[in-house]
Amino acid sequence: MASTFDLILTGGTVVNHDGEGRRDVGVRAGRIAAIGDLGQASAGEMIDCKGLHILPGVVDSQVHFREPGLEHKEDLETGSRAAVLGGVTAVFEMPNTNPLTTSEAALAYKVRRATGRMHCDFAFWVGGTRDNAGDVGELERLPGAAGIKVFMGSSTGDLLVEDDEGVASILKNTRRRAAFHSEDEFRLRERLGLRVEGDPSSHPVWRDEIAALRCTERLVRIARQTRARIHVLHVSTAEEILFLEQHKDVATCEATPHHLTLTADDYARLGTLIQMNPPVRAARHRDGVWHGISQGIVDVLGSDHAPHTLAEKAKPYPASPSGMTGAQTLVPIMLDHVNAGRLTLQRFVDLSSHGPHRIFGMARKGRIAAGYDADFTVVDLKRRETITNAQAGSKAGWTPYDGRQVTGWPVGTIVRGNRVMWEGEIVTSGQGKAVEFSEALPA
Repeated sequence: MASTFDLILTGGTVVNHDGEGRRDVGVRAGRIAAIGDLGQASAGEMIDCKGLHILPGVVDSQVHFREPGLEHKEDLETGSRAAVLGGVTAVFEMPNTNPLTTSEAALAYKVRRATGRMHCDFAFWVGGTRDNAGDVGELERLPGAAGIKVFMGSSTGDLLVEDDEGVASILKNTRRRAAFHSEDEFRLRERLGLRVEGDPSSHPVWRDEIAALRCTERLVRIARQTRARIHVLHVSTAEEILFLEQHKDVATCEATPHHLTLTADDYARLGTLIQMNPPVRAARHRDGVWHGISQGIVDVLGSDHAPHTLAEKAKPYPASPSGMTGAQTLVPIMLDHVNAGRLTLQRFVDLSSHGPHRIFGMARKGRIAAGYDADFTVVDLKRRETITNAQAGSKAGWTPYDGRQVTGWPVGTIVRGNRVMWEGEIVTSGQGKAVEFSEALPA
């Protein structure tokens, strides 16, 4: 008797833990029900994926969607629209909103605003502070919590814990993996005078590689003392990669597409549009982060999508804010690197799906496997496209990659069996739900 499914993806090349191969995927009730030859089966919806690759849904574990408080730059709906237009099926959003996400009430407020409105699934990082250090063990297990996030170097917002004692007070109470913005605030303060008015290329001179490495060294030491697990966000230096290689027992780390793609030479062309914390640096650091990709030191990719309006970015440095859009371009930029031979498609899947599943403990996400959520990023590896500002789903309306031609393009975004984006169009209204985590499952 032929099987019946809600949805079948037919004829595509599936990429999962089993390798790459032509297989159909059947979906029931939002979860993967069968993988293989389903030519005799029937379904309410059939999607022809011939010539396309079906990847596990891409997870972007670092985005700033600015809601509540800064909705003129972005909000949960527009940020998630950009994400699904770029093939992203789930995001972890950061706590430096207004008000800050540092309490149970603030987290629950974000979850309510996101549920059924965001286009992709979501979790929210909770900011770790001196005031809530004693509560982080409970906060990190709440519904919708991705974990605890700590800023050791000042960036956008008011979440700064720069001293060892403050960081230790948080880490001694965490049980899940805590994430860190790792730049040494004390060195940043000492070097403020190195910023050159009107010259964003002085940004990496001020926030130099020593500030990054020194903070990461301190962070690993504190993690060992407190027997905690840590995640170093947006690693930007060759030295940090080599250091973290020696500490994989306690520390995982993230790379961003901009630190893998852009260099300090691009400030002349793009100026403040590529002003980020930590900064885009000299080519040797970009190459060092690629070494981390090739050697398996880097665990995940995150876009660090952090939009500002073009008017804000047009302010003369250093009055200009740090941050760029990135959720929509993560997949095409990295697929272009795949086609250029800088990493394999399997390694991209490991960084964008399997890696987040493994280190953050997502329940039923990050794999194409029976019983898992039917989250898929459908891509055309051969398609050549030009990234433009006009394509932007973000409220900010711009990308630093405007005019860049890439090979490899997201064709479809499917979230829990719902075709959300297809061929650049949103085809299903927002049905986003909170991601669940194995270390914080409801009773």
